[in-house]
Amino acid sequence: MAEFVYPPVIRTALTVFKALDCQIKIIGAENIPAKGGAVLVSNHISYLDFLFAGLGAFKGGKRKTRFMAKDDVFKHGISGPLMRGMKHIPVDRSDGQPAYDAAVKALQAGEVVGVFPEATISRSFTLKKFKTGAARMAADSGAPLLPVILWGTQQLWTKGRPKTLTKRHVPVTIMIGEPIVLAPGDKPVMVTRRLRAAMTEMLEQAQRDYPGKPTGPDDTWWLPAHLGGTAPTLEVAEAEDEAEAEARAEKRAQR
Repeated sequence: MAEFVYPPVIRTALTVFKALDCQIKIIGAENIPAKGGAVLVSNHISYLDFLFAGLGAFKGGKRKTRFMAKDDVFKHGISGPLMRGMKHIPVDRSDGQPAYDAAVKALQAGEVVGVFPEATISRSFTLKKFKTGAARMAADSGAPLLPVILWGTQQLWTKGRPKTLTKRHVPVTIMIGEPIVLAPGDKPVMVTRRLRAAMTEMLEQAQRDYPGKPTGPDDTWWLPAHLGGTAPTLEVAEAEDEAEAEARAEKRAQR
């Protein structure tokens, strides 16, 4: 079936990245399967991560990734038609089963499905706890897990910071790990631990090799605390997430 929306979106994104002179480095592109289903599993540090993770899959094997995203994005007047046109998968957080079923069906049909197992952006820029959905989808569909690590994207637009979409010359690392193929009987919890361990190692490598450095004392916010930056620790970030979730729940209750 012809794709009318995805190709121009990809071309537009590439044009913008070029105009901003984003120094994009893709590592492990050979790990993208040429065909067949795969669960692309990425860390989440920016609102733009789906663009960069999708770019890694596209550059590596001309694969178009169908990302799972909260259904609010699909209700927006501008992003909604684009998301539907690119065949992304809406997730209702109050009932995720329909989205899960749609994702497994897409995987069985040979699609690449993108998942952010941390569910929300990590304010600490370290890996949060992973949900087991990606491993369960891989088990139910027979598709491999494809670990992806992004680094540098947080400098452009992340939670709790102003957009800096016009910032130029930002290095962005897209690292694609070797596929993780599940064996019969593998438990999703154990597979998720294995996946997170692999992605932790990848993230540490991406951080070590990253060419970008803070430009001054006010530019250390995008570095994790354990690397000398001023980003909140994982514990502080989780407390902020909980407070934000409680505020949203209270606002919904007042409607």
